[in-house]
Amino acid sequence: MITRVCISINNRCNLKCRYCHFIEKEQSIEPAAMDIPLILDNIRSHIEKHNIKLFKIGFVGNGEPLLEYDLLKSCIERIDDLIRAGLVAAYTITNGTVFTRDMIAWLHDHKVNVGVSIDGIKEIHDRWRCHSHRKVMQGIELYREVTGSWPSLNCTVGQDVLDRVDETIEFFKAFDSRITFSRMTGRYGISIEQYREFLDRAAAVLNVRRGGYDCTMYGGKCAAGMDNVFYANGKIFICGNCVDIPTPFTSDTPLDQVHFNLPEFDRNYCYKESVLKR
Repeated sequence: MITRVCISINNRCNLKCRYCHFIEKEQSIEPAAMDIPLILDNIRSHIEKHNIKLFKIGFVGNGEPLLEYDLLKSCIERIDDLIRAGLVAAYTITNGTVFTRDMIAWLHDHKVNVGVSIDGIKEIHDRWRCHSHRKVMQGIELYREVTGSWPSLNCTVGQDVLDRVDETIEFFKAFDSRITFSRMTGRYGISIEQYREFLDRAAAVLNVRRGGYDCTMYGGKCAAGMDNVFYANGKIFICGNCVDIPTPFTSDTPLDQVHFNLPEFDRNYCYKESVLKR
């Protein structure tokens, strides 16, 4: 039964990070490709039908979701009653460069968890993320000023981070926040063994997100085809890393009808990498 979804609300971004797998795959999403209100109504019906106590919705993007701030606000307002009732946990992930004080206050007031992507020390971050470290730090500090707490933080782990583990961990010690370390994949990627060794070291010191059945890219096990899906390009995919794999489901398909029927595989490893060898 589906209990988690990510909805890609746009394809625009003000950065072109070197390792971005959406850029690498040249994936895009047209603004009219998905009826997002219908998606949210389908989710509401699914929650009610199955009496789901907690459903997670990520408002993300093939680009920077806060560039579509008005659309994001309308999405949150449509499910505001579910969020305030504790039935839906909503979140978004941003590169942190387009924050405004009003934007942060609105998201905080509407109980939207915000994650900000920053790859640790300035030298590493700027090499991969368009020399945006100073701007991202300003956004993170503004978030704390407005809300009284740090946002969740997201760091992509590549070879640069592995070469400077101690400096990376020391950087994140300054934040009383949960850190998601995601594995760099694609042409610049590192192995899952290297990544997990890094996670073990970081988790000994930091509040590191390490889920159960979620995604090997974020420290958990692969949940492809289980309880979560990814909406993009007018379709429903098994995960955000698989938007280049054909899917039979359009974005208006009721969640009860979404069944991928994947073969059994070792979920300690990514379905796409271990089964499809891609």
